[in-house]
Amino acid sequence: MTKLLIGLDIDGTTIHYDGHASDRVRKAVSETIAAGHEVVIATGRSVTGTMPIVELLGLEAGYLVCSNGAVTAQIDPQEPHGYRLIDSITFDPRPVLDRLKGAWPDGLVAIEVIGEGYLVSDHFPDGELVGEVRVVPWEELAQPTTRITFRSPSGTAEQFVELAEGLGLHGVNYGVGYTAWLDINPEGVSKAFALEKIRKHLEIDLADTVAVGDHRNDLEMLTWAGRGVAMGQAPDDVKAVANEVTGTVEEDGLAQVLESL
Repeated sequence: MTKLLIGLDIDGTTIHYDGHASDRVRKAVSETIAAGHEVVIATGRSVTGTMPIVELLGLEAGYLVCSNGAVTAQIDPQEPHGYRLIDSITFDPRPVLDRLKGAWPDGLVAIEVIGEGYLVSDHFPDGELVGEVRVVPWEELAQPTTRITFRSPSGTAEQFVELAEGLGLHGVNYGVGYTAWLDINPEGVSKAFALEKIRKHLEIDLADTVAVGDHRNDLEMLTWAGRGVAMGQAPDDVKAVANEVTGTVEEDGLAQVLESL
């Protein structure tokens, strides 16, 4: 049997938008691991926000690509928080913060603190950030970080795509979510960037890689994989870079892919 490296997005791919994973998807993930394949969670979530999904899926080993590739960890039940940090890539957020200040009337900024939570410019809507969240003065946000999140409770994804393009964000990598949510990472960092390092470490051929995702922060990952699969509800620009399109998250599209292996 050829061992595959399989990168799985979380939200909108592995779990539904209300936070649950279907029995079919959980079974498919378990059977894929039991068959000897390397399943890697690859998400925009922080490592703290990823661990509840690790527990939900019953994962006891494997790699985690978090914060859109800026953080790589390995599941380790013996560690206090259930994982061991392997790599983290930070950048100076000050130039980006200067552009974000006043860019949107009710814009909120969060700076990720690995393994802890976030420093924020003001309170985010309940449930959007996992971990300890602390409101600090704007100038205290200017410290090395793996990710900046810019959020507006009143904006739309389409408006934030235009906003991001207009801000001239040079020297970083960014992606816009389904809502007015902009994640900004160090330049060159993406899910594909981290997955490629894991692939080389495990000595798996690039042709033997699979990735499944549903949104714009999955673009590089779907392009990188030997078999890039977009979820059925993905935006058209995400579907366009994929090798194929599976069912929606409501249709257990991920399980359809895993069962096909």
